[in-house]
Amino acid sequence: MHRYRFLLSRQWVILTLVAIALIPTMIRLGFWQQHRYEERTARNDLVSAALHAEPVPVERLTSPGHAVTRAEKYRTVTATGTFETAKEVVVRRRTNADGEVGFHVLTPFVLDDGKVLLVNRGWVPADGAQTAFPKIPAPPAGRTTVTGRLMADETTSASGIKNVEGLPDRQIMLINSEEEARRLGARVLGGYIQQTAPDPKGGSPEQISDPGSEDAPLNYAYMIQWWLFAAAVPVGWWFLVRREIRDQEEAAAQQQPEEPEPATV
Repeated sequence: MHRYRFLLSRQWVILTLVAIALIPTMIRLGFWQQHRYEERTARNDLVSAALHAEPVPVERLTSPGHAVTRAEKYRTVTATGTFETAKEVVVRRRTNADGEVGFHVLTPFVLDDGKVLLVNRGWVPADGAQTAFPKIPAPPAGRTTVTGRLMADETTSASGIKNVEGLPDRQIMLINSEEEARRLGARVLGGYIQQTAPDPKGGSPEQISDPGSEDAPLNYAYMIQWWLFAAAVPVGWWFLVRREIRDQEEAAAQQQPEEPEPATV
């Protein structure tokens, strides 16, 4: 056992403790990546199912005061009514597909039964300073049928966007049906829709692109990577131990005196 006495040295005790600590840490990191993989896969499946579901009238899924659920989010809905551009607002600090900062155009859409649906008609560039109300192409006039993806109300906790007060006239930070109901003095359906049809005329507002899928396979690869690292730690430790023993044996062999050659007669 004297060959392994070096394991009691300060250097090797620290190295061994670090190796022992790394193994469960890497295993836990692997399980965390597995959880992220399952979470992202479930989210991708839910979004895909919603996007490919048959369109339904919006009032089948939401009503005034309703909180849009994860299963309802991104569902394609239709509605028939009239755009009320006089009460249109813009949502600040929104980007398009190219990363340019501008506004989202939020237009109340009055349904045939008098309720109001909030319609995000898309993105427009900022016209100079963000304090100026931008030029916005008018929506179709008269009675219109719109199609869009149902979205949940935006909140600071979910989006990380602070709901700043004292903004310029007709500008908001978050799309929230309860706040818009108070502003409009109307029965507003919970959530809002991102318009996908009819297509905007004149190239603006730009339609908001479909939600992309999250990179779940990347988390799966990280999961395997962490577990391989955990398995490699004891292998690497044993390799270092064997190398240390070999080095000690070679050093001991070099220190042994050479045997004298026999005298000749």
